[in-house]
Amino acid sequence: MNWLLLNSGKCDPAYNMALDEALLESSSQLGAPVLRLYGWTGPAATFGYFQKYFEVESATRLRPLIRRPTGGGIVPHDMDWTYSFAAPPAHEWYELKAEASYRRIHEWLQAAFTKLKIETELAGASKKTVPGQCFAGYEKSDLLWHGRKIAGAAQRRNKLGLLIQGSVQPPPVSIARADWESAMREVAKNRFHIDWADFSPDATFQSKVEELARQKYSQALYNQRR
Repeated sequence: MNWLLLNSGKCDPAYNMALDEALLESSSQLGAPVLRLYGWTGPAATFGYFQKYFEVESATRLRPLIRRPTGGGIVPHDMDWTYSFAAPPAHEWYELKAEASYRRIHEWLQAAFTKLKIETELAGASKKTVPGQCFAGYEKSDLLWHGRKIAGAAQRRNKLGLLIQGSVQPPPVSIARADWESAMREVAKNRFHIDWADFSPDATFQSKVEELARQKYSQALYNQRR
């Protein structure tokens, strides 16, 4: 069974959110899960689809501040390793309840860090500190390193498929992002019994991403709607 891999490199913030939404919208046509690894051309922050802009704008100085297609809280993208995972409706990941898919994605990350000899644990319960901020405190099944949250995610599941957007705030140890990405691919290959195939978006897909970036995620009317 093949899964698709897309390493986008560093992209514009609005483009990043647009590409993730396009992956969700295209899940059925692609017919296989997609792991996307990506970065940011500059500092930014994203916030959950259901959050209100006026409630989050004072919580971070990072700009641009862009609404995600998934839920969750405010996530800073100045030093993080960002990824997304999309699965079509016919795939077994789609059938999982939200709590189960959340746990599974972080078990995958945990195994990747273990492979790099970094021991982490999944939070057994939530610990709230500052409401609405993803990395202030933690949720059940977030990934912790020495009691500090280093990975969280947000999900959206609809008739088109499942989208998980995740952020890793790497622990202050000597570890290269490329090594973590390699570990993620290797763990998935062994744990889920899959082979990786590179995903090369066609012109139609690229056009959709550019349209979403231009008409939605770069628009204040969308990001700042009440």
